[in-house]
Amino acid sequence: MAKILVSTENMPYEEWLEYRKKGIGGSDVSVVCGVNKYKSPIELWMEKTDKIPCSEAGEAAYWGTRLEALVRDEFTKRTGIEVSKVNQILQHEDFPFMLANLDGTCEHPNFGTCVFEAKTASAYKSTDWENKIPDEYMLQIQHYMAVTGYAGAYIAVLIGGNTFKWKFIERDEEIISMLTELENDFWEHVQNELPPALDGSSASEKFLSERFPDSIPKSKIELPETAENLISEYNSACEKLEEITEKKQKAENLLKEMLGENEIGTSGNSVVTWKSMSQERLDSKTLKAEHPKLYAKYANKISYRRFSIRTV
Repeated sequence: MAKILVSTENMPYEEWLEYRKKGIGGSDVSVVCGVNKYKSPIELWMEKTDKIPCSEAGEAAYWGTRLEALVRDEFTKRTGIEVSKVNQILQHEDFPFMLANLDGTCEHPNFGTCVFEAKTASAYKSTDWENKIPDEYMLQIQHYMAVTGYAGAYIAVLIGGNTFKWKFIERDEEIISMLTELENDFWEHVQNELPPALDGSSASEKFLSERFPDSIPKSKIELPETAENLISEYNSACEKLEEITEKKQKAENLLKEMLGENEIGTSGNSVVTWKSMSQERLDSKTLKAEHPKLYAKYANKISYRRFSIRTV
């Protein structure tokens, strides 16, 4: 059975965000497992350790929350199964860093009390729900079953505002064992303030820029042996990028030639545009030459570290 960490009834959003930092919630699980398309483990680690503010919920998340009651009511209407809302943050009995903020609970004739999870998805995501559940949501509900000890979960989704689906998922001990291990490892990184392995995300780049903002002039070190493989990967990626960029530019140039003076061209399901645009830009070079004092007053000096690899 799960412990009740705190009641969320009438809890301000800012306070709820603070409680999220006390552990790993359902929406964090796909990030910890490295399957989230929009956030990397290093970014989540930075949020949990107060190095960056928690990312604000976007429009999709906002409307998902607003439509939660509608999805819940429609599920009951179609199945006859009543859903009880849960106004609490729950905590795993043995692993207190594993948290759950359930959309609700309901009863199953064979499995007893179960998790209920409400989702909304755009029409573009409809294929993700064809005879399956997206990986990030499967991990989320298995995480909730790990926290609560429940043996099953219902997940209901409204797709594109006009397609409703629901599915029952049984507890999977193999997945839960994997999640517990990965979440425990991640939380140790949070508690020890040691970043998880860096990846190719912008969050990793930002972390390194903030951790090592300045270089020591003329300082030099011998890199470890593993650097050779990384340098090879970097150079290979640069070559591929250059080749891909050239192919992309060639296709763009040929399409522009086809358009000529026309702004819009169509081909099958694609619409190609080459539109005239205009914008005002400050001529800093002229400003500096003609009004040096004014330029000096408003000029912003920025510093950064430039990365490069060369053969000697």
